[in-house]
Amino acid sequence: MTSIGPKRLPMPPGLIVSCQALPGEPLYGEGIMALMAKAAVIGGAVAIRTNGVDDIRSIKAAVRLPVIGLLKRDIPGSEIYITPELEDVDAVLAAGADIVALDVTNRESRLERVVPLLERIREAGALAMADVSTEEEGLAAERLGFDIVSTTLSGYTPYSPQTKKPDLELVRRLSARLTVPLAAEGRIFSAEEAEAAIEAGATFVVVGGAITRPQLITQHFAEAVNSRLDAKSAVAGSGEAQRRSGL
Repeated sequence: MTSIGPKRLPMPPGLIVSCQALPGEPLYGEGIMALMAKAAVIGGAVAIRTNGVDDIRSIKAAVRLPVIGLLKRDIPGSEIYITPELEDVDAVLAAGADIVALDVTNRESRLERVVPLLERIREAGALAMADVSTEEEGLAAERLGFDIVSTTLSGYTPYSPQTKKPDLELVRRLSARLTVPLAAEGRIFSAEEAEAAIEAGATFVVVGGAITRPQLITQHFAEAVNSRLDAKSAVAGSGEAQRRSGL
């Protein structure tokens, strides 16, 4: 059995940019995420996180930063979709990922089933990132020997907090107990939220949608603008009604 234990990470603390586009999205296609990764390098990212064999390969060829690779795959009857099986680990490794990200949630006996996947990553000389949703899962991931723990799946399991904001409380709890590096990931849409994650104890902050998915960025701004316009319209309408009632 391969010896499992955390290794030194190939990047300093800082911002990890998630460059991902799913089928059907405007930026899905050959080479586009590699361009996003190049822009992230210029902006100061310390690593890139990406999904799928093609994007892992193209980003590895385009930038010199470490690449965190994963493979999202829907399996009928299963809720596990981030690098779910051994064949997915093999594909991510073959594409050249430096770090392999895996779902390490307490669903479908995943904490036991993930062990051979972690062993395969070790055999290949790569590093492993645990995507978790709770404090207990993060601590279990460290015991299993993962090199880095990420709060990626908080809000995406039915038993974790369902919120539109980053789960900074989970970051605080994990940072107080883990000895391996911690990444804050999930619903971080502003520089202020990224700063708050570092203050909460994160070693890394992973940002995706707020940087590399323009349809989500546009939606974020449009909702804010429309909300303010609706509020102003309501105030104006109330004032007009009061004026008419006084006639």
